[in-house]
Amino acid sequence: MGTLATGALLLPLLGAAPPQETVAPSAALQSAFASAAAEYQVPQSVLLGVSYLQSRWDAHAGAPSVSGGYGPMHLTDARTAIANTVAHDHAEGDARGDDSRAALRATPASQTVPTQSQLPARLKTLSRAAGLTGIPAGDLRTDPAANVRGGAALLAAAQKQLGKPLSSDPADWYGAIAKFSGADDTSTAATYANDVLAVIRDGEQRTTDSGQQVTLAADRAARPQAAQLRSMGLKKTDASDTECPRTVSCEWIPAPYEEFGDGDYGNHDLADRPNDQSIDYIVVHDTEATWEQTLKLVQDPTYLAWHYSLRSTDGHIVQSIKAKDVGWHAGNWYVNAKSIGLEHEGFLAQPDSWYTEEMYRSSARLVSYLSKKYDIPLDRQHILGHDTVPGPTTSTIPSMHTDPGPYWDWAHYFQLMGKPFHPTAGPGGGVVTIDPRFARNQPEFTGCEKAGEACAPHGSSAVRLYTAPSEDAPLVKDIGLRPGGQDSTIDVNDMASRASTGQQYAVAGREGDWTAIWYLGQKAWFKNPKKQPTALNARGLVVEPKDGAESVPVYGRAYPEKEAYPAGMTPQAVSPLSYTLLAGQRYVVGGKTTGEYFYSPTFDTSSHRVVKGKDVYYEIQFGHRVAYVRAADVRVVPSTVK
Repeated sequence: MGTLATGALLLPLLGAAPPQETVAPSAALQSAFASAAAEYQVPQSVLLGVSYLQSRWDAHAGAPSVSGGYGPMHLTDARTAIANTVAHDHAEGDARGDDSRAALRATPASQTVPTQSQLPARLKTLSRAAGLTGIPAGDLRTDPAANVRGGAALLAAAQKQLGKPLSSDPADWYGAIAKFSGADDTSTAATYANDVLAVIRDGEQRTTDSGQQVTLAADRAARPQAAQLRSMGLKKTDASDTECPRTVSCEWIPAPYEEFGDGDYGNHDLADRPNDQSIDYIVVHDTEATWEQTLKLVQDPTYLAWHYSLRSTDGHIVQSIKAKDVGWHAGNWYVNAKSIGLEHEGFLAQPDSWYTEEMYRSSARLVSYLSKKYDIPLDRQHILGHDTVPGPTTSTIPSMHTDPGPYWDWAHYFQLMGKPFHPTAGPGGGVVTIDPRFARNQPEFTGCEKAGEACAPHGSSAVRLYTAPSEDAPLVKDIGLRPGGQDSTIDVNDMASRASTGQQYAVAGREGDWTAIWYLGQKAWFKNPKKQPTALNARGLVVEPKDGAESVPVYGRAYPEKEAYPAGMTPQAVSPLSYTLLAGQRYVVGGKTTGEYFYSPTFDTSSHRVVKGKDVYYEIQFGHRVAYVRAADVRVVPSTVK
C-alpha cells in the first residue's frame, strides 16, 4: 500500500480514538494507541505489535523492566533503573557443588552505574522519545498514554531515517521495527521484526495488568520484508558454532577453559554428553547483572560459566559452552553434570521486576529446541528454576540460590512452549498442579529494596503455604534452611514456605477453600477457592515408604553406591539431607534415574570419567526444591484416591 494521505482521511485509516467522552475506562489504552498512531502516522497494528512483543501491553505501574524499560512500549532509561536496582550475590555458595575438589568461591567484579554516554542506544530510548515528543521523561515512565506516544514517535523517526514512506502497510515498516529493537546485528534485528509481524498476522487480545482491554486484529497479509535490513549497516554475528534453533538470534562467545594459579582452572568442565551421560535438566537462572556485565563474567576463567545467556531488550542469545560440556552454574554437581544452564538478564529482587515478552519467547524456543534434541521432558521436574535445584548436602541448603524468583511467569513460559498447564483429573486424582492466575496472584513479599520493607505488589507464580487452613496460621518451616527451627518469612528470597506454578504435589487434605499437600515432610495448606483456584486437579505416580518403614531418607543428589567406583577413586558420599519422608506421606514422581557421578577434578581430562552405579533413584517434588529417594526405600503407586 502507498503513503497515507493527510487530513480528513488520516484518522479513519489509522483508527483514531473516538471522542474522549465515549471512551470507557477499560478502553483508555486502546484509545491511546489509536491516537498515537494517528498523530505520528504509524499503522496502529505496528504500534500494537511492537508493544505486545515488549510488554504484552502491560504498564507495570510505571516500574522498569529488568533492563530498564518503562511502560507498554518499553522505553528504556537504564541509568535511572540500574541506579535503583538491588542485586543479590550471584556467587554465594559453591557453584560447582563437587566434593572431589575445593569449593569454588568466585568473586565477581563490582557493578558500577554507567554514564549515559556509556550506555548502548538500546538502553536509552526514553530520552530520545522525550526529545521527539516534548513529553517530560517522568511522564514517559509513568503515564501509559504518554509512553505509547513516545513509542510511536520513535517508530516514525526510524521510518523517516530509513527513507521510507509513512505507509499504512505494516510490512513497509519492517526496517523501522527492526531499528526500534535497538539491535546492532542483522540476525537479532530480523528475528525481532519477524516476531512483531507474526503477532500482527496472528492478532492478539488480552486484559492488561491494569484492567485495560486491548485488541490487535489479525492481518494475514503482514509479511516480513528482509531486504529492508540490507541498507541499515548492521553487523553480522558469528552463529557458526552455536547450538540454537533457527527461530532465534544466537552468537558464539566462548567461556574460557583455562588453567591458572596453583593447579586451578575454570570456568567449566569438558565432557562428552550425551554420549557418556544423559542431559536431563534445563536450569533457568537470572543474571543479577546487566547484559554487559554478564558477558564479562562468563568470559572470566576464574569465575563461573553457563551455556546460554539471554538479553532482555530483544531476546538475543549468546552461547558460551557447548551442550556436551558441563557448566558451573547450579551449585549441585549432580545437577550441573546433567543439565544445561540458561541465564536471563534480570534481577529477581528488583521491585516490580518484569521480563520482556521477546526474551520469554526466545527462551521458550531455545528450551523447546533443547528439549527435543536431548529428550528432556517439558515439565517443572525437568525445566528447573535455580531456586528448585536441591542442596547436594545438608550444609549447603542455606546457601542455595533463589533465582529466577517469584516474579518469573512460569505459566506463560510453558504456554509459549506449547505445554500449558491444565487439569488431568477430577478432585479424586490425588495430585494438584500449582497454577495461580499470575497477574491477579500478588502475595506480599519483603526485602526487595531493604530487609523487612514491603516489595511493590506484582503478579507472581508463588503460592504461600501455612501450617493450618488459615492465613492467620504460621507459615510452614524448613528445617534444612533453618536447622534451629526458626520461623519462615515472606522475604523475596525465602523459599521455605511457598510452592510455584507447574509444580505438582500429592494432596494431603481439603477443607473449604483450602487444600493441603505433602511438603518437606509435613502437611502444608494453601488457599485454593473454587471461584479463583490456585491449583489444578491432576493424577500421576507418587512414592511412599515401603511397608513397615516409618521413614526413608531424602537426598540432594543421585550418586552411585561406593562399590561402583574404580580402584583409586574416592567414592562420593551418599549422604541424606536433614529431611525424611514419613509413613503416610506421598510425593509426586518426576523421573527415574540410576546413580551417576562425573569425576573431573583436574584440568587434564585424561582422568575424567562417568561412574555409573546400580542404585536406582526417583526424583520427587519434596518442597519448593526437588529431591531424590532411593527406589529400594519406597514403592511407586498411582495417586488416585479411591
